[in-house]
Amino acid sequence: MKIESRHDWALTAEDAIVIQQELRQEVITQDQFGAVNYVAGVDVGFEEEGAITRAAVAILTYPELEFCDHAIARRPTTFPYIPGFLSFREVPAVLDALEQVKTVPDLLLCDGQGLAHPRRFGIACHLGILTNLPAIGVAKSRLVGTHSEVPNERGAWVPLLHKTETIGAVLRTRMKTNPLYISSGHRISLESAIAYVMGCTTKYRLPETTRHAHKLASG
Repeated sequence: MKIESRHDWALTAEDAIVIQQELRQEVITQDQFGAVNYVAGVDVGFEEEGAITRAAVAILTYPELEFCDHAIARRPTTFPYIPGFLSFREVPAVLDALEQVKTVPDLLLCDGQGLAHPRRFGIACHLGILTNLPAIGVAKSRLVGTHSEVPNERGAWVPLLHKTETIGAVLRTRMKTNPLYISSGHRISLESAIAYVMGCTTKYRLPETTRHAHKLASG
């Protein structure tokens, strides 16, 4: 798939904040997608003590969740690790990987936040805007916000709140395991994001998209 460049990646944190504030105006939090036949998991690892970013995209059929396509891309890491700026460190390599896949996904599930971000522009929003694909943030830990206890049953969820705003959901994908932090990235509602994450999750805590992508990104 071909991806249009929207900005440079050689940036300071101050530059990155400006880009986040500009691009977040384009984020759509309503469902704007058709049939979902292919879902993609996106994950990133690092090599050579962080000097090289290794991004993986795993594409599965939906709803069968059969692994059907993948790509791995490496490039030098150009942005430091700073919480709240994950996308500027990871997205360049992810875009390289997405440009290699033969199967264009209908939905991206990103290992990270979407709207559940201090400036409402996590990696799922960034990837969604740059690719114009529906995207969901599927994070293993909380970056911002508060929530009540999640009932200990599969599929149970509670709102993730920040400054009185619902920015995501805290979702129990498996009993007796820690919940996941789900948020809209682009072109998908929170309710649909929860439904598709559950549709991609079988017997494990993490959705199959993330599990496949993590294996590829970790080598």
